[in-house]
Amino acid sequence: MPKPPSRRNKATPAASDDSTLPNDLAEEDIFPQENPALATIDVTAVEVPELTEQEQSDRLHLERRVERAFFEAGKALTELRDRRLYRSTHKTFEEYCRDRFGHSRRQSYLLMDAAVVFDNLLEKCDPLDHILPTNERQVRPMTKLEPEQQQEVWVKAVEQAGGKVPPARIVKNVVQQIMERTQVPNTYQLGEVCQILAKDNPELRGKGGCWGIVNYVGEFSCTVKTWDGEYTVGLQHLKSFNYLPAECEQMQVICDRISRVYSSGLEESVQKFLEMLGKLNRAYLTDLEEKLLSLLESEIKHKEAWG
Repeated sequence: MPKPPSRRNKATPAASDDSTLPNDLAEEDIFPQENPALATIDVTAVEVPELTEQEQSDRLHLERRVERAFFEAGKALTELRDRRLYRSTHKTFEEYCRDRFGHSRRQSYLLMDAAVVFDNLLEKCDPLDHILPTNERQVRPMTKLEPEQQQEVWVKAVEQAGGKVPPARIVKNVVQQIMERTQVPNTYQLGEVCQILAKDNPELRGKGGCWGIVNYVGEFSCTVKTWDGEYTVGLQHLKSFNYLPAECEQMQVICDRISRVYSSGLEESVQKFLEMLGKLNRAYLTDLEEKLLSLLESEIKHKEAWG
């Protein structure tokens, strides 16, 4: 007969010793729970070496390069425009800036205007303080002020910023305070012919005596179109010729004609002739001036026809 299956004996735990603790209690003793608030973290102190004299000099030099970046860009753009170094590839400075740098006309002229203000502050502010604008937006509100007013604005803006480089917002507020203090009503009208008075304003360097057509009337300035572009000019730098309406219309036509010839990129001698026309103090061209201008217009049409 087959044997009945044998019973398997259950394993019995070994007799416990007084020195042996239950597993959960043993774990608590081996891995005691710590209060995170009372935990101690060892931190190794790292000594930061002081800058050497050469490193301090290098730092100051590099900081000034960063600060002056927009100033250098504006100065370079001004030279490119004034020397017409774009003429081998582009008809106008605006087209050149758009293709070469991706600048709109406004961007280029903002940088050029800012460079003029920065240059003025660099000359008149204490170089030991070394608190100068670091970007174009800080300078933009001051571009329409006189050089002395620009300095006054910057000194006050630095004071309001606690002795640091002020943001554009503070500069704008200080400019507004000065403009309200010296407010003069603007009586110029669209289409009026005015003469530019450069005086000591570096922004108008080379434009003294030029005439222009008012095409925008602001609160404290006018934008005038001249033979070589548009310029925003403060009221104190404009003088009306008091031409009759018919004379103003005639000068508008002459201005457009001169501008078209100028933008065509003809020889330097032609530019000198156009510059002379751009400083006329009469509302007409002489017979000889009319013939020369007509000849230049014919030359341009001939060039355009033959590509």
